Amino acid sequence: MKKNNKNAAKISRYMSEFLYDYAPNFLTYSEHTIRSYKEALSLYVTYLESIGITPNSLDIFHFNKEHIEGWMKWLSNTRNCCPDTCNVRLGSLRVFLQFLSNKDIAYLYLYQESKLVKRKKCFKKKVEGLTRNAVTAILNEADLSTKTGRRDYTLLMMMYGTAARIGEILGIKIRHLNLDCSKPFVYLHGKGGKRRTAYLLPRAVTNIKGFIRENHGETPNPDDYLFYSRIGGNKGMLTEPAIDKRIKKYAVAAHEKCSEVPVDTHAHQFRHAKASHWLEDGINVVQISFLLGHENLNTTMKYLDITTEEKIKALATLETEEEHNTPKKWRNNESSLTSFLGFAR
Repeated sequence: MKKNNKNAAKISRYMSEFLYDYAPNFLTYSEHTIRSYKEALSLYVTYLESIGITPNSLDIFHFNKEHIEGWMKWLSNTRNCCPDTCNVRLGSLRVFLQFLSNKDIAYLYLYQESKLVKRKKCFKKKVEGLTRNAVTAILNEADLSTKTGRRDYTLLMMMYGTAARIGEILGIKIRHLNLDCSKPFVYLHGKGGKRRTAYLLPRAVTNIKGFIRENHGETPNPDDYLFYSRIGGNKGMLTEPAIDKRIKKYAVAAHEKCSEVPVDTHAHQFRHAKASHWLEDGINVVQISFLLGHENLNTTMKYLDITTEEKIKALATLETEEEHNTPKKWRNNESSLTSFLGFAR
């Protein structure tokens, strides 16, 4: 009995360390992702309770393949989770088990077994973007006579103008902005903590500067969030659900004036809309992939439903750029093998 109690305490300690120390410091800056990890572990514990596991009986083998497969069925049949949600939960649990295996090699088999659990078959749902008219209609709903309205207008303008994820926008701090250079830009911190640069148009820069003066004063704290929550007075990060609630409010009002606005508009549609509009404006999909922060060009192609003909053009462009940036080794006057093979002496 004592052994089981010790194991339960050990698992609890590892879960806490994963959620509140390791994940936010080494895996992601996104509160949404952290919340997803927490929800997955919470649901897994709930499932274990439903099959009679107690703190006195909890052991590490309750995280093996058999139990994970039972959990996946429970998510689908009892919780009525869609296949996409089940797969997200499975992915989050795998990340935790990988962390666990790094803490103790004896748990490595659990992580390896989790990778053998089959994902639910699901069909990729196409993200519906917004037309240019719809974007304009939503922006026009922000009441610029109020402080909240001016904040929302600036936030939505940045979200559309940079095609950033909502989490990336909410994570912007004052020090990430460079507004007084010849080509103003903002640093965005995306998935996996990867940083990329997004350039800002003059109109956006003017709005951001005015917003900063009004909300941060003439000498803003570089470590303050650009868009902060006023709740509690500690200038904490705004939450994604709070912004989505505001967007839906504007969308419902805008729909009455512009039928192109979906009443259930959500934040990610602004990102998809900008990417689609870039494509319509003739920007090559390779460049769009870079602007979106996608690691793989195929991700962008699927994201935008690129046609076969457009794929061929994009890949041709990519090959041309790679050839242009790669020195022709057979034209190199140096005759050494190390130089020819690209190894520096």
